[in-house]
Amino acid sequence: MKFRILIEEDEDGVFAAECPSLPGCVSQGGTRNEALENIKDAIQGYMESLKKHDDPIPPSIQEEIIEIPL
Repeated sequence: MKFRILIEEDEDGVFAAECPSLPGCVSQGGTRNEALENIKDAIQGYMESLKKHDDPIPPSIQEEIIEIPL
């Protein structure tokens, strides 16, 4: 499965990552790449928990990028 993730750097230089389609699935890292690897682990754990509890897997969020002339 593919998931959209958001990564933002906070005021302390820590990178926070979240997966909007999996509520509460968040992680962080000292670098962008570390945050990316950590959120992958968090998503895997989230999915394992869903399966263990026979909960449905939320559908992926579809995303489009549009350009607005200024």
